Amino acid sequence: MSEITAWILFNLFILCMLALDLGVFHRQKHVVSMREAAIWSCIWVALSLLFALGVYYRSGSEASLNFLAGYLIELSLSVDNLFVFLLIFSYFKVPENYLHKVLFWGIVGAIAMRALFIFCGIALIAYFHWMFYLFGAFLVFTAIKLAFEKEKKMEPEKNPLVVLLKHFIPVTATYVEDKFFVKKDGVTMATPLFLVLIVIETTDIIFAVDSIPAILAITLDPFIVYTSNMFAILGLRSLFFLLSRMMQIFHHIHYGLAAILLFIGFKMLLADFFKVPIPVTLGVIAALLGISIIASILDPKDEGQKNL
Repeated sequence: MSEITAWILFNLFILCMLALDLGVFHRQKHVVSMREAAIWSCIWVALSLLFALGVYYRSGSEASLNFLAGYLIELSLSVDNLFVFLLIFSYFKVPENYLHKVLFWGIVGAIAMRALFIFCGIALIAYFHWMFYLFGAFLVFTAIKLAFEKEKKMEPEKNPLVVLLKHFIPVTATYVEDKFFVKKDGVTMATPLFLVLIVIETTDIIFAVDSIPAILAITLDPFIVYTSNMFAILGLRSLFFLLSRMMQIFHHIHYGLAAILLFIGFKMLLADFFKVPIPVTLGVIAALLGISIIASILDPKDEGQKNL
């Protein structure tokens, strides 16, 4: 199979899965149950592992392990990001049966933005090798900041795009079913649900600034970077519904994520002097994530902390 054919087939797969999701499985608005979310999360993990197997037969073990490492990095970073999404939905008091639509279109936007970030990042590193060290230093800085972060503060009303939107288009006072725009007295108005979508999209751009350099530390193969990122993003929605019920359990996970970013950052900074084998990278990422999850279970929050 040629490289171009692989790209075409993978993007057709993405379009088909998005069409099935919106047009078939979620044609009727409903609250996504934990059972449904768990089933879809397992489906996406299984599809990712099958794809890794396909990469193995097509390009060898190194490419397959690179895909798994990139997928695991993006997925692990997404777990912490999901907590921010939960805060956004809570702040805007979004009804549960509208969440799927916001997340669906948020992920469509994220796919486009991540693709742009990936190819820009690879191009920058190809033409300016010193950017690799800049990305590495940025990850180290982000890791330190994340490790000492006490709590996430939400001020969506200060989001520049939200402020700008309100200057150009009126916004309804309440939600109008699951619509993003409505017409009232001949005037097109945005709804609060569209504001939520804007906040989700801009927040994901900030997340991408962390996650894309981390994946570029694993490999600069555009197809592997792109596919690993897309699989993680496509499974993010079902993972949100699954983890939103148990997010407080993993309150130490940000330490694991900080350690992962620190490891990847130093890996980038030392890339020209010492190459860390991909199996070791994969093992370290899995171990750090696992330790932080186990620590959260063994040291649960008390009731006072949960209500903070």
